[in-house]
Amino acid sequence: MTYSLIIKGTGFTSRDRQKVDVLKDALFLIDDHGVIAEVIERKESSYDSILAKYEQSEYFIALGENEYLLPGMVDLHIHAPQWAQSGTALDIPLADWLHTYTFPLEAKYSNLAFADQVYSDLVAQLLGAGTTTGLYFATVHQEASFRLAEICAAKGQRGLVGKVVMDDPEQNPEYYRDGSTEEALNATEAFIQRVQRLNETTKQGVYPVVTPRFIPSCTDQALDGLGKLAAKYDVHIQSHCSESDWEHGYVRERFGKNDAFALNDFGLLADKSVMAHCNHLTTEDARLFAETGTAIAHCPISNAYFANGVLPLKEYAEDFQLEIGLGTDISGGFSKSIFDNIKQAVMSSRLLEDGVNTRLSSTERGVPKSSVTLNEAFYHATAGGGQALSLPIGKLAKGYAWDALVIKADVPEARLPIFDQDEALTDVFQKLIYMSQAANIRNVWVQGQLVHTKGATNGNHN
Repeated sequence: MTYSLIIKGTGFTSRDRQKVDVLKDALFLIDDHGVIAEVIERKESSYDSILAKYEQSEYFIALGENEYLLPGMVDLHIHAPQWAQSGTALDIPLADWLHTYTFPLEAKYSNLAFADQVYSDLVAQLLGAGTTTGLYFATVHQEASFRLAEICAAKGQRGLVGKVVMDDPEQNPEYYRDGSTEEALNATEAFIQRVQRLNETTKQGVYPVVTPRFIPSCTDQALDGLGKLAAKYDVHIQSHCSESDWEHGYVRERFGKNDAFALNDFGLLADKSVMAHCNHLTTEDARLFAETGTAIAHCPISNAYFANGVLPLKEYAEDFQLEIGLGTDISGGFSKSIFDNIKQAVMSSRLLEDGVNTRLSSTERGVPKSSVTLNEAFYHATAGGGQALSLPIGKLAKGYAWDALVIKADVPEARLPIFDQDEALTDVFQKLIYMSQAANIRNVWVQGQLVHTKGATNGNHN
């Protein structure tokens, strides 16, 4: 077999939710398709002979001292048009935030020049932050939504993009909605076909996503039609589900049932479905997610602002075996970094376990056994996100796409506190996740292609 890339370096990857494997000075052999063909660890008998065979190859890269490999981050919930308002208006209720800030901004994407400017910047910045796969909500505009898919394809990010459907004239402003249900469904089908054709020439993959914004924005006819389109073309589905008290209550009043069961009635819960937030799922809702294979995009930073509660991540993952990844929820979440959401996932889980109302006793104010470890949060940001999308991504392991980051620990502007070269690598891993900044992310590969670099690593480049 011929290889397009051979990397020698120390990497960290999830074995499962609890365990992170340390691959010290391993050899990663990447095939022409950008897939990891072999991972050879130093303890293996073939290590020395393979190293000798390939270390003079022009495709060989040896990471330098203080450089480490991580799998690429998977972001399961990005509102791409909202990048232009990130960091603003996070102190008002969700419904007010949508109508005062968000919908007026998203309406501007009828202007393709504006869409191109924002989307080009967003994809580039996400790659620089280590996000190798992004699941995107675009807008109601077919052309601008397709432009986002084209930008992902051109810049090398694996993008899953949805043209948003908002057809209910009673719930959406006149200046920003689909012209009719028929128009929304026809545009969605055309969008699916166009992105599937684009995917034929895109190595890392770009995928169309059926995207009802959420139940309050769509008519029953649109929801039913979108479920049928998803089944017809076997594509991913995304929406919001039981995010906040307001949304949860609206759906119960309209249908007499929770979001999960309403969405399922329209064929929108399935193995390729990813539902954002889901903080207010009941036990019956969670069981339905498990039965249908529906995944959750957990957005811990955004949830702190808009969800009126903390997602019981550990319960969903362990008791119900739900597939869960992390999302930034730009711009409901202010940060573009999945690293930041890993940290917040850990912190939020501890707040849930310990409780926050100090006027109650310690035995009353929390939800026992809710906290998650850093290893668990890292899993959901990488391998868990890949599992949620039914794609072989998120691990530095044989058969997975070479989506990988080089983290340099000693860059002058963001030096990590590693002073002992014999420090346990498990401790180094924790510092990489908790303390890395964009400046530490030196190289980013997606499907074996170098898509972001801040200069060559310090190793050999022959």
